[in-house]
Amino acid sequence: MRAAAIAGAVIAWFGEYARELPWREQGFPAWGILVSEVMLQQTQVARVVPRLAEWLDRWPTPAALAAEPPGEAVRMWHRLGYPRRALNLHAAAVVITERHGGEVPSDVEQLLALPGVGDYTARAVASFAFGERHPVVDTNVRRVIARAVAGLAEAGPPRIRADLEAMERLLPTDRRQAQLTNAGVMELGAIVCTARAPRCDGCPINALCAWRAAGYPAYVGPRARGQARFEGSDRQVRGLVMAELRASDIPVTRTELERAWPDAEQLTRAIDTLVRDGLAVSEGDAYRLP
Repeated sequence: MRAAAIAGAVIAWFGEYARELPWREQGFPAWGILVSEVMLQQTQVARVVPRLAEWLDRWPTPAALAAEPPGEAVRMWHRLGYPRRALNLHAAAVVITERHGGEVPSDVEQLLALPGVGDYTARAVASFAFGERHPVVDTNVRRVIARAVAGLAEAGPPRIRADLEAMERLLPTDRRQAQLTNAGVMELGAIVCTARAPRCDGCPINALCAWRAAGYPAYVGPRARGQARFEGSDRQVRGLVMAELRASDIPVTRTELERAWPDAEQLTRAIDTLVRDGLAVSEGDAYRLP
């Protein structure tokens, strides 16, 4: 009964307060939803929306992207971060074109077999693109469940099986209602039940929240590992190198890259990892996109 009450309240709230986002539009293609989910991994919604529109305008189908060199996907990725995702999307487009007739599959196992598609993305596409009943769990969902159901201020480190089971228990049996619950709980965590400043007074399930009922106890359990500092890191140098490669139609020399980052040892390390990851191709003492 409590799970049904939570789902019902979230669905009603979502219907009234959900943000207007392109991937929520009626008839938005499955390919667009897959691209959006990959772009949204560790990237803010505001940065994804314009890039998604440009991407789908150029490559409205998997076949359109598969027909281009992978380096073009990396170039169009611009500064979304973690450009390996662009290569994965290109590889996924090739698989979809060659093995699935150009149509994004709806089956979770087939989605998981696509390059770069993990547990979350596979279930998100199956649910949001095809209306399949699967629990969809991201950081926001984990936080809402931790607070509302378990009475904890934080969700702690991810536990895939336990997290999926917890969300499964909240899902209605009806497929459409389950889809709306997935989207609604995710939205609730993103804009109301936030990590640092939850707006409990405006929460549609505050009367059902175990954490609130317990008096908002502080979290004392294990914590998820935080992200390493970006400034001065190898990630920053990789990003600078990628920016130089994206901006050039010809190979960029090592001397030109040294102008972007003077630490020769760190620059070499960044370039070597980009080449190893398939994001850069070496041509003598110069580098280009794949």
